[in-house]
Amino acid sequence: MNQSRNVIRYINAAHVIDHMFMLIFPAAILGMTQAFALDYAALIGLSLGGFIAFGACSLPAGWLGDHWSRRQMMLVFFFGIGASAIFTGLSNSAPMLVLGLTLIGIFAAIYHPVGTAMLVAYAQNRGREIGINGMWGNLGVAFSALITGLLVAQFGWRSAFILPGVVAIALGIGFALQVREEPIPKRPHSPLKGAAGQRISMVMVFSVLALATATGGVVFNATTMTYPKLFQERLHDLFASPQTLGIVVSLAYAFGAVAQLSIGRILHRFSLKWPFIVLTLCQAPLLFGLAYVDGWAVIAPGAAFMFVVFGQVTVNDAMVANFVAPQWQSRVFALRYCLSFGASATAIPLISFVEPRQGFVGLYLILAGFAALTFVAALVFPRTPSEAAVGQTA
Repeated sequence: MNQSRNVIRYINAAHVIDHMFMLIFPAAILGMTQAFALDYAALIGLSLGGFIAFGACSLPAGWLGDHWSRRQMMLVFFFGIGASAIFTGLSNSAPMLVLGLTLIGIFAAIYHPVGTAMLVAYAQNRGREIGINGMWGNLGVAFSALITGLLVAQFGWRSAFILPGVVAIALGIGFALQVREEPIPKRPHSPLKGAAGQRISMVMVFSVLALATATGGVVFNATTMTYPKLFQERLHDLFASPQTLGIVVSLAYAFGAVAQLSIGRILHRFSLKWPFIVLTLCQAPLLFGLAYVDGWAVIAPGAAFMFVVFGQVTVNDAMVANFVAPQWQSRVFALRYCLSFGASATAIPLISFVEPRQGFVGLYLILAGFAALTFVAALVFPRTPSEAAVGQTA
């Protein structure tokens, strides 16, 4: 039991690091335009390689996690992402910055297929632990805005990469010393049936998961990448300093942490279908609202949207945990996140092309269309019994 809790603690810490490091750049970019003599659209385009690597490298990471060692892969994650962040903070040219951001994406790709599979293997209550883990990941998103804003304001943009990089390496040392190599705990697994007792089509499940993952990935990445700039524009001069803006944006992200914790508890008691429908139903209207609201009014729909989009991530992870046998989970999580982060990489050229021409109005209306497709996927998802009901009949 102590080993299980120890593993889960480090996996949760790794989730914080993973999401925070992938979003340091969008939060720091407002303080980097002068240093690199590039405007916002040009600078944001430099992160494309990192997001492509974030998706593409999930596949080999998941395969290595299943065939080599999940513990060793997590060590590679901690030390690799920490060193890459330090390298990025030392960049003095655009090509060096591109390389650093790409390396961050390569090592960040390890976490989701390997770390999530480790979490599911050691968790006693999968729905609750996935929700708690998702909450920590969302806090990483919030910290990216909060901590980066504070560091940029006090010590300059380089510190926003270098200091978190040192922390990641320190956590890697702790993981190496406190988590021992051991066989992954085995869990019984039997194919789930529908609420009426019928056999569920795996083709249907994975088709829905693929569509929701792809469209949700674009929406998730485009919004988390543009929130700092969106809030800066819509709040005008109310929050001019980077640290104050970072606090406001991080509070909006923090609503996603509340969602993942509460949705994780709900998933243990109810069919996946109902939270999936409710969460996706709200996304398109909120994005439509964000396209047009101005001033203080941007904060409420901005926070509400983070609640529903992060809640959906918890539902998607629960699909894999409930439907896939343990020995395949790293690889299936890898496929899911490869598709999600691969699709999300398209958000970078989408932002670079649409934002200078049509502003955030045009961009968020396009994202509302993607969110509507995610809702269609939720409608056709089969109704399944809750995890608690499955445990009672196992």
